[in-house]
Amino acid sequence: MIVLALYNIKGGVGKTAGAVNLAYLSAKEKNRTLIVDLDPQGSCSFYLRTEPGISTGKKSWLQGKDKILQDIKGTNYRNLDILPADFSFRNLDLLLSEMKKPKKRIARSLHPMAGRYDVVFFDCPPNITLVSENIFHSADIILVPLIPTTLCIRTFTQLGAFLDLQKGKTGKVIPFFSMVERRKKLHQEVITGFRSEIPAVLKSQIPYASLIEKMGIYREPVDRYAGSSPAAGAYRRLWKEIKRNGLFPSPRG
Repeated sequence: MIVLALYNIKGGVGKTAGAVNLAYLSAKEKNRTLIVDLDPQGSCSFYLRTEPGISTGKKSWLQGKDKILQDIKGTNYRNLDILPADFSFRNLDLLLSEMKKPKKRIARSLHPMAGRYDVVFFDCPPNITLVSENIFHSADIILVPLIPTTLCIRTFTQLGAFLDLQKGKTGKVIPFFSMVERRKKLHQEVITGFRSEIPAVLKSQIPYASLIEKMGIYREPVDRYAGSSPAAGAYRRLWKEIKRNGLFPSPRG
């Protein structure tokens, strides 16, 4: 089972859209795929037409009990399930702080999912908290969407400085550019400068596009309602590039 987290300290950078579209593409390739919506706002759950209000904020979920499996729901897409968000997730940091080894509790909660899923995506809330540190421990890959602006690059530098203090975590981080406007000279300058300093950044870029914003209207992955669009093609290229890390299982027949 491979675990990917869509994460950034900064909000509004395309994390949720990335999680939904990449998870859909994974499921489309017949990988048994799960999205864990950790953001109390529940945008990921909204996009996939799943209602919140489940009990996953309770301590039993963090203790790694099989009860978590009862809260997983199917979506409208074959091979794609979701553990929906709940507003109680705003209290996860408090629950974690009261437990032993609080930085590894979410990793422990994934144990019942091993063998049931091939790929797990985390849609993460912004900021650095105990929940974030749990994600750093449990994820095999931390995908960081970056808007090509000075402030967003600054937050990536802050994340890198923090992960330098976490043994063996920096190598998990794979940044990619999101909400890119090719006509903006600043965007192109920032991308060029960043690539010269961070070779690990993926070549694939997600454009700033109204079709992606319309996910909130259609409540579907872009590939479903605009499969021939440049935006859908950008997500397909991104997913293909991510898989080149060699961590993923072959598509299931």
